[in-house]
Amino acid sequence: MPEGHTIHRLAAEHSERFGGRPVRVSSPQGKFAASAALLDRAVMEGAEAHGKHLFLDFADRGWIHIHLGLFGKLGFGPTPAPPPTDTVRLRLVGEADHADLRGPTTCALITDEEKRAVHARLGPDPLRPDDGEAAWPRISRSRMSVAALLMDQKVVAGVGNVYRAEVLFRHGIDPYRAGKDLTRAEWDAVWADLVLLMREGVRHNRIDTVRPEHTPEAMGRAPRVDDHGGEVYVYRRANLPCLICDSEIRTASLAARNLFWCPVCQPPY
Repeated sequence: MPEGHTIHRLAAEHSERFGGRPVRVSSPQGKFAASAALLDRAVMEGAEAHGKHLFLDFADRGWIHIHLGLFGKLGFGPTPAPPPTDTVRLRLVGEADHADLRGPTTCALITDEEKRAVHARLGPDPLRPDDGEAAWPRISRSRMSVAALLMDQKVVAGVGNVYRAEVLFRHGIDPYRAGKDLTRAEWDAVWADLVLLMREGVRHNRIDTVRPEHTPEAMGRAPRVDDHGGEVYVYRRANLPCLICDSEIRTASLAARNLFWCPVCQPPY
């Protein structure tokens, strides 16, 4: 599932390619056809993201709410657009660009009130002008592990498996530590780091979390080779030596997702 930085990039791309101009809207697959007909040739004012949710603004006609989920894909191309396949849930066509959406968990036309309801059930997003203060009351009272809390979109929106594993490593926090055992100073540092790392993710379209002294060039090691891309400390590095202490990186399943951590750099609380 794409992490929050990817959705914010998609929002920026929609605004750049289609914002302020009328667009053709269709649903070759048919599941969004009725709503597409209401929006066809309307002006898209812009787009925004909150966590893993994308919103396309059609002013008084409503918002297209998109959540890609595990299998959704959203891609762009030039015009003229090629004939769509029958898997395209939503197609947008502007003067110079087109966008195709396939396989999303959610693609719905919603009202302003419905959009506010989506925002209300999400936690603060490090890529929005939010404050980590909003997440602290839930974290500080919870017996759940901090690793589980970071993946709970009602607590923090936009953090996925990569950022979760990496930010906990960077701050030496055992992923199994209960939220209530996290100090306020530790949470403030984690939040500030998420803001920094995720902004870099938006800027470079990849997740890099290693500090300058731990890059391949600085350490004289080979660059990471992985479909995910980016230089990381623990994510998908199970059984490999830690870049800091040479201990073996561990992995385990937590809430149906793979967790990665270093037992030495992230000692039990």
